[in-house]
Amino acid sequence: MAETMKAAVLHAREDLRMERVPVPTAGPGELVLRVDAALTCGTDLKVFRRGYHAKMLTLNRLFGHELAGTVVEVGEGVTSFALGDRVVPLNSAPCDDCFFCRQGQQNLCDDLLFNNGAYAEFIGIPARIVEKNTLKLPAAMPFEHAALTEPLACVMRGLEESQAKAGQTVIVLGAGPIGLLFIHAASLAGLYVIAVVKRSDQVDTAKRFGAEQVLRIGDVADPIAAARALTPEGRGADIVIEAVATPEAWQWAAQMARKGGLINLFGGPPAGTTVQFDTNLLHYSDLTLKASFHHTPSTARAAFDLLCSGRFQCQDFLTGTATLDEVPEVFTRMLVRPAEGIVPEIKTAIFPGRPANELHPAFAAAEKVSA
Repeated sequence: MAETMKAAVLHAREDLRMERVPVPTAGPGELVLRVDAALTCGTDLKVFRRGYHAKMLTLNRLFGHELAGTVVEVGEGVTSFALGDRVVPLNSAPCDDCFFCRQGQQNLCDDLLFNNGAYAEFIGIPARIVEKNTLKLPAAMPFEHAALTEPLACVMRGLEESQAKAGQTVIVLGAGPIGLLFIHAASLAGLYVIAVVKRSDQVDTAKRFGAEQVLRIGDVADPIAAARALTPEGRGADIVIEAVATPEAWQWAAQMARKGGLINLFGGPPAGTTVQFDTNLLHYSDLTLKASFHHTPSTARAAFDLLCSGRFQCQDFLTGTATLDEVPEVFTRMLVRPAEGIVPEIKTAIFPGRPANELHPAFAAAEKVSA
């Protein structure tokens, strides 16, 4: 058994390489997983494009954070997991001791521990994530479906922070992967969803995931007025979710909400971006501007429960597959949006597909004993 594995390593902007790196080992409280499925993500694309992430990732680091896999090594002191368990680890875990954790804002933890390396044959899971944010899969749940837990957990946090309730009207700006997750989760929660999209191919996609009405901005002269006209009595939405990450979309969002409405500025533009808002509109309409970042252990479990419920259209989000060797090519391709009329991928599932005779040594030894 080789002591190295294949993994994607980010070296600089748009410089992602497949390399041989040491196979992780499990220290006290830790796990090592065989990665059975990993998913592409808009955040990973931003990191690939920019070459860094202020919190999640720096240069020359293992890449990727949405995954599910099989336990192949169990560290000393771990009692909740065993060899062969099928699990989904979240990409972070809070300390539960700092000021923000004590306020119920674990996503803002002063010591939020991140973990990366999904695009690899194996991944080590730190003890804190093992303890607080790793979940066992039902026997019939495909790994690639379970890997949706992390992005959906962020969306569930966004809906929670928006105080979303069944019967409310929500406008979702954007129909990329996160926008579609918002559309589907909000629809399943009983909200009336209006999607505002850019591309013609996104119209049918947004409807498939639960949007009651879809507005394509190229079809109207005034997208703000057109979106408001779709809401009850034209008064605007109870909640507006911005999932585009552009200053223009942030400004539109504030103008699409009803009086007393809430705007969740979910999309994160690049550092240094500035936005202008009409102060009279904000003040006299009594608007709430809210931003949501990341997820918490409770929203991770809410997302996982929804995925396990059978109500969530997991397979429809997975529109492409690739091998581990194809990961750099996949991200290079993701930089360019396909021509109008060609439906873009939502998420690509990466299947490392490691042969049985190349199992992690601890797992291989256990299989030999059991045989």
